[in-house]
Amino acid sequence: MKHVTLGASALKVPAICLGTMTFGEQVDEATAHRILDRSIERGVNFLDTAEMYAVPAKAETCGATETIIGRWVASRPGLRQKVVLATKVAGPSRGMPWIRGDQGGLTKTEILNACEGSLRRLQTEVIDLYQIHWPARNVPAFGQLYFDPSKDKACASIHEQLEAMAVLVKAGKVRAIGLSNESPYGVHEFVRLAEQYGLPRVATVQNPYSLVNRSHENGLDETCHRLGVGLLAYSPLAFGLLTGKYDDTGLVGQQGRLAIYESMRKQRWGRPEALAVARQYNALAREHGLTPTQLALAFCYQNWRVASTIIGVTTQAQLDECLDAWDVTLTPELLAAIDRLRWQHRDPAQ
Repeated sequence: MKHVTLGASALKVPAICLGTMTFGEQVDEATAHRILDRSIERGVNFLDTAEMYAVPAKAETCGATETIIGRWVASRPGLRQKVVLATKVAGPSRGMPWIRGDQGGLTKTEILNACEGSLRRLQTEVIDLYQIHWPARNVPAFGQLYFDPSKDKACASIHEQLEAMAVLVKAGKVRAIGLSNESPYGVHEFVRLAEQYGLPRVATVQNPYSLVNRSHENGLDETCHRLGVGLLAYSPLAFGLLTGKYDDTGLVGQQGRLAIYESMRKQRWGRPEALAVARQYNALAREHGLTPTQLALAFCYQNWRVASTIIGVTTQAQLDECLDAWDVTLTPELLAAIDRLRWQHRDPAQ
């Protein structure tokens, strides 16, 4: 597996990252530790988490994933130096007042305090990549299609957020910074202000990217390419839609998160049109002698737009399946067939 440098940072990571948001909810601690051990054994030492995890988000599991990872790191002497740890500070509430109350807006103080909490739970002195989980400002995200300026309200400026990150970098508590669920405007502003004021430059943006959500290609890909910001592609399997597990039954009768959690079925991944289009991609995979998972992951693994693809698993077998897909090659003909489907259906899970 190839390794990549994230943006202009000094972080060198594998092209596959292990996402951990199921740890502490769908995945118990002992199983999580086995998955983490297997990931390291297979060369994937890049781990992504967040202060708000596990998912679905709730007060009693907030911070659980970081805690599980922290105990894993602490129980394996010498391991920390081999692992690239990425985590995220949550943005304004989005219905999660247990994090910083309903008024949280990514102020400098909030970011500094959140980082201390993550450092404590992760049992580490430094976070390799510290990301803003979603913007403080009003921006269409998480399935919203349109910007509505009437929803603007006071929040910490991008400059203030960068100043907080500068404090953390200078103190040696953070090595590099990133964004998540951002727009082309947001990425441009973070880079512009960093360069103007000598503040830390974002290395990455973590956004959804999959066969049923290629919205990154609607301008953000050019932004990232020209500004040297790496894409960390999350949900490459579209919450399981692109594994084929829901093809016959729909979003019921399975063990995947869309079947288990009603709240997730109300999100973009649970849209009927998203499943309908996913079924067509899954059928295309089978027509070409591939599993749906192989097609979906190879699409991200081979894509020039993607620095590292974040895979989320609940079992060791799923981990191995996702990592084995690294060796799958998609022919030009198959890629053209994928593009024809996208032209017809666009991005149903955007």
